[in-house]
Amino acid sequence: MPKFDRRTSLLLLVGIAAGFLSGLFGVGGGILVVPGLIVATKMDQRLAHGTSLAAVLPISFASLLTYWSHDHVDWSVALFLAIGSVFGAVLGAKLLAIASKRVLSSVFIFVLVVSGIKLLFSTHGDGRETLSFIVMIVLIAIGFATGALAGMLGVGGGMIMVPAMIVLFGIPSAIAKGTSLAVIIPTSISGSLRNHKNSNSDFAAAAIVGAIGVFTAIAGGWVSAQMSDSLSNTLFAIFLLLIAVRMAMQARRSGAGDSSATAITE
Repeated sequence: MPKFDRRTSLLLLVGIAAGFLSGLFGVGGGILVVPGLIVATKMDQRLAHGTSLAAVLPISFASLLTYWSHDHVDWSVALFLAIGSVFGAVLGAKLLAIASKRVLSSVFIFVLVVSGIKLLFSTHGDGRETLSFIVMIVLIAIGFATGALAGMLGVGGGMIMVPAMIVLFGIPSAIAKGTSLAVIIPTSISGSLRNHKNSNSDFAAAAIVGAIGVFTAIAGGWVSAQMSDSLSNTLFAIFLLLIAVRMAMQARRSGAGDSSATAITE
């Protein structure tokens, strides 16, 4: 049983926010967990990414149940995305073990900005066509790229899959979110096992964030079911861009501090 100190309280707050975000937008919640762990608990960048991916698992599962209860999961699309994402997550976890903190921050911010812009200009999906062989291959490729980002950045990958399903395949927003959550679960398991092997995860912190996030994920899923696609996409896009700005400011301050420290020691 973890000691209920200031750090635990901050982890609970991160979990509450991440869970609600997961249910509301169909993401694992890592886009909030990663900066939350870094800013609120001063966790190391690399460790925060690995810990986030582990925390995403229970949160995503709770969110998935909510979407599934509303029949908002396309299991055929989820299958092919998952095939690619599981292998991609292993590659991403390997990259996490060797990538520099500056590279991790830069890639994370870039992904947030691109995803936010895509969502702002996304259209309403009217439903996908029959899955052809080409579409299956494209889905596997998207899943692989998403899994690699998930393993490296500690995010479930929903912020990539959701816009891709809406924009490229015309899948309605609610179904895209539910399908994304179905893929995030195996991706999270695959990447977390690899991160644990590389000592890039804090399972105690992940358990606190994930456990409390389960409850707010269900609430977020219910709110999402009542929300229009246009409003949901706009809110999600704005949130992604705000997180990107916050992370960029944090990275800039950290970089300035590192430069000063280097100048002193040299």
